[in-house]
Amino acid sequence: ERERGERRDRERDDLIAIAVNIGGVKLVLYGDVLNRYPESRLAELINCSTLNYDIIYSLCDDYDPGKREFYFDRDPDAFKCIIDVYYFGEIHIKRGICPICFIKEMEFWKIDQSYLDECCKSDLTEKEEELAEIANKVKLILDDLDVIPSVNRSARYQKFLWKLMEKPESSLPARIIAIASFLFVLVSSLVMCVGTIPEVQMEDDEGDLVEHPTLEAIETVCIGWFTIEYLLRFMSSPNKLHFFLSFMNIIDFMAIMPFYVVLTLTYLGTAMMDLAKVQQAVQALRIMRIARIFKLARHSSGLQTLTYALKRSFKELGLLLMYMGIGIFVFSALGYTLEQSHPETLFSSIPQSFWWAIITMTTVGYGDIYPKTTLGKCNAAISFLCGVIAIALPIHPIINNFVIFYNKQRLLETAAKHELELMELQSSEDSMVKATRKSGALGALESSMRTSRSDNSIPLIEESTRTLKSKKYCSETESF
Repeated sequence: ERERGERRDRERDDLIAIAVNIGGVKLVLYGDVLNRYPESRLAELINCSTLNYDIIYSLCDDYDPGKREFYFDRDPDAFKCIIDVYYFGEIHIKRGICPICFIKEMEFWKIDQSYLDECCKSDLTEKEEELAEIANKVKLILDDLDVIPSVNRSARYQKFLWKLMEKPESSLPARIIAIASFLFVLVSSLVMCVGTIPEVQMEDDEGDLVEHPTLEAIETVCIGWFTIEYLLRFMSSPNKLHFFLSFMNIIDFMAIMPFYVVLTLTYLGTAMMDLAKVQQAVQALRIMRIARIFKLARHSSGLQTLTYALKRSFKELGLLLMYMGIGIFVFSALGYTLEQSHPETLFSSIPQSFWWAIITMTTVGYGDIYPKTTLGKCNAAISFLCGVIAIALPIHPIINNFVIFYNKQRLLETAAKHELELMELQSSEDSMVKATRKSGALGALESSMRTSRSDNSIPLIEESTRTLKSKKYCSETESF
């Protein structure tokens, strides 16, 4: 009898239907569907056997006993996705819905995130990474504004020096130092190029051409600036290990290291090795001075964006190299074979034909080696066309990665500024509350603040989403 009674109760509960109004959209749901996930909010609502309004209002925003209709001030578009879990056992986030806001909707309806499809989880991970980047940018901006005070005097000096050397936008002296560093890089690169002109060089005691003393003096001044800049940045760096392993800092070290190595070899190396070997080592190290041109990337956001786009395009670049490598091998072998019948052939071997295949497929064509037979010319034409196609194929993904990263950086900077504005607005509201606490008007002001203040932990996304939702709710309510 007891089992039969419980079975009748379950059948009665399954036939029960409730009407829910989600942001102006009315739906009728049955108990047999909602009870598939008994821990969800809707299942708790339909299984609520008592008429205690405190329990009912803890599960919904409003309740009409006459219509037995439950009202929820939630996003109807998100609910249309969430309701799928009762029918299909999984949830897909529709395009146009913020994944972070959707997760909050799932938490409200007490649906576990494990029911999200894998494609939606990847979008969620991407959005979480973007929010983490926004938080880091906000933290850096607050740090630049000295909102977060330092603990002691030495930490304050270290932070001041770090901002002076690394944050050109933080103050006028920092901007002047950045411009001076940029000019020193240009002057040093120009001196390196001008120093190779024979008319500018001078002869030493042995009759060899050497750099002009004036250019050497300018080079020494530039290296002195780079050395002081590197040491100051190292001293003020909050993380010395990260400073050493940073790519840009490695370039800075390579830009100043050859000068001191050459100086050491010039004055001390002659006593330990032959003079000719010292001169060869000096010439080999001087060529490393070209690394200082990469210091311009420190002062150019465009070059940094291009570098990141190339990093994201390793797969496309690998495909390009693979296509070119296969084409070079195939067409060089064909060119060598087809040109052997000509008595004045320029293709002496397949490895020597690699050079011809490279300059042909890359549309350079120096003309130092070329086919002379008819079949060899046809092979050259086909290799030329294949080279153009192989180079053009991965260009669009690389450009797309550049545009995506550039737009993403602009959006993150804008979002960080909006987040700071919201923080400033909230701090001003808090100061107004404290100011009116003495005047006795606290209750009215706090109630008005509660209606305008966000109750979520992500005000940037939630406030904009709430504004869009309210407009959509009003239009849908008017249609009803």
